[in-house]
Amino acid sequence: MNFEQQVECHKDYFNRHITHDINWRKSQLKQIKKLVEENEQAWLDALHQDLGKPAVEAWITEVSYLSGDVDHVLKRLNKWVKKRKVATPVVAQPGRSYILPEPLGTVLIIGAWNYPLQLVLAPLVAVVSAGNCAIIKPSELAPATSALLAKLVPQYLDPQAISVVEGGVEETTALLTQPFDHIMYTGNGQVARIVMTAAAKHLTPVTLELGGKSPVYIDQSADLNITAQRLAWGKWMNAGQTCIAPDYVLIDKQLIPALVTALKQQLKNMFGEDASKSESYGRIINERHATRIASYLDTGEIAHGGTVDIDAKYIEPTIITNPAIDSPLMTDEIFGAILPILPIENFEQAKSFIKQREKPLSAYIFTKDKTQLTQWQQEISAGNQCINDVIMFNAVPDLPFGGVGPSGMGQYSGKAGFDNFSHLKSVLTRPFLKDLPVRFAPYTKLKFKFLRLIRHL
Repeated sequence: MNFEQQVECHKDYFNRHITHDINWRKSQLKQIKKLVEENEQAWLDALHQDLGKPAVEAWITEVSYLSGDVDHVLKRLNKWVKKRKVATPVVAQPGRSYILPEPLGTVLIIGAWNYPLQLVLAPLVAVVSAGNCAIIKPSELAPATSALLAKLVPQYLDPQAISVVEGGVEETTALLTQPFDHIMYTGNGQVARIVMTAAAKHLTPVTLELGGKSPVYIDQSADLNITAQRLAWGKWMNAGQTCIAPDYVLIDKQLIPALVTALKQQLKNMFGEDASKSESYGRIINERHATRIASYLDTGEIAHGGTVDIDAKYIEPTIITNPAIDSPLMTDEIFGAILPILPIENFEQAKSFIKQREKPLSAYIFTKDKTQLTQWQQEISAGNQCINDVIMFNAVPDLPFGGVGPSGMGQYSGKAGFDNFSHLKSVLTRPFLKDLPVRFAPYTKLKFKFLRLIRHL
């Protein structure tokens, strides 16, 4: 594949201003929805083949999510594309000032394997809403979904504006040499550094959606049964392979036995006595990742689970208590079906523990204490926060999604996505009326005095 020619074709098409037209944007957004909904069973089959995803889970987190995303954008796009008026100070009067959103050009979207449909098409919704062209690079680790994208995208979407490139490291590396107008990458920090390095050669802006170790703090005022239900759902959805999944729990050591008991009951309610036989529990993406996750099991005390079948890519929902702080389990992003629980003395210790580590993509707290809630929101830096629940902020399309520091940069979802893939161009327009002479040289003491008087008007 000649990527240089492919990118150039998209750029030429963009320069014809076809994608700028709001009617084109709306038509393509509607086609994205059709692409998803008319092939629902095919997507569910592909996601099951790649990740063993249960049909209901795949529908909620990928298919239905995307349909709702499109609907949300379509209802608001007319407003988003309009000029945004801002105040004009006296020194620039008479005049009108406004911000004019304009498309960037051609965007490269590099998707991730854990949600291989959502994490390419949700960015595409934002990219198209802003009036851009795009090249989609699905993850090669989810080959069934990647192949289906490559097959269906040209059938539904404008091929002169949107195309798919399949492949692995070689293809991605070749794409990154091209002069894109923006790059959107979802994945890990190691690859993100490669993406940023490549983008720097062309001064290309990037959006990085990464991950990290998203903490959970639970205090004595929390309802442990409700907490355990929500925590178990968020942690073991997609077998733990979610970038905003709870990564570890901080809790008073006296509450650990009760929390473990509550989590065990919720796991039994959700997946039965044997999760390997449950139609509601997924699998690890491949044997390499299953082996990696299994290697964490010798750290700490296994309070529940621990069964592994590498050939079947199965890791039982597992709870580990008292893990070694310096172990890979507590230094690496787990991205799998293990939940470490750490004992702490109090809220201050929990905050200190989190602050000493890299800023996470998400941070979760379960408490009824309003003082603690205020301190948590003010002191804990994270891409996203959720109070008394996990992950559910991602169901609110008007909440921007993105990381901070090592967990990412840039945001998308809803209007944030539209703005992220737009250039918010500043415009001042003035009539041909004579200006006050105070603006121009020669400068005098009287002019200086007058300027001082009007500077705050």
